[in-house]
Amino acid sequence: MGYLNNSVVTVDAVLTKKGRELLARGDGSFRITQFALADDEIDYTLYNPDHPSGSAFYGEAIENMPLLEAFPDENQVMKYKLATLPRGTSKLPILEAGYASITLRQGASLAITPQTLNYLGATSTFEAGGYTATIADVRILSNYTGVGINTEEAERLNSTTTLGTNVSKTVIGTSINLTATTVNTLFGSTRTQLQTTLTLIGRDSGARVTIPVTITKTNN
Repeated sequence: MGYLNNSVVTVDAVLTKKGRELLARGDGSFRITQFALADDEIDYTLYNPDHPSGSAFYGEAIENMPLLEAFPDENQVMKYKLATLPRGTSKLPILEAGYASITLRQGASLAITPQTLNYLGATSTFEAGGYTATIADVRILSNYTGVGINTEEAERLNSTTTLGTNVSKTVIGTSINLTATTVNTLFGSTRTQLQTTLTLIGRDSGARVTIPVTITKTNN
């Protein structure tokens, strides 16, 4: 990780293995069709309406903050994505998953159907674009899928198998299905619980919530 010179407009990107493969073809296969913006690096408490030099300097500290290099860890970056909300919105959308925490015994299943509150003038609604759900350690689950969204992106993510040291997995859906692992070796010789986190993000509203997940070992 490093810092970028923010005195000029800079675009810094990290491509996935698939992205590098498409770019290397040189035949136009590499096309950016979607992107997201976030303000993770901004500390808005630095905005100073009492700056002695006047209003032009209220945001000086914010504008001079260093920018981080891009790095492909969804648990560390793009946590606070920018979203366009309807004019007149007075409250930020809130994502409600129905659980403050999740505890499953080995082999048990759970379906989560998130709702977005304060969205589009309704007190409770489902987002048309669905929700992305990222489990930080998919090894503790024997099944992890998203259902209800049938786009190409959703189908690709939902069918992806994690490889190597990458243990997180992201799926898309209006409902997220989880089944706890039945593999005892993950617990070792002394542990009775496995813990990770589940992060849900509204694809239209940008609302997000992170829920702790615990898998409890059975006695067998």
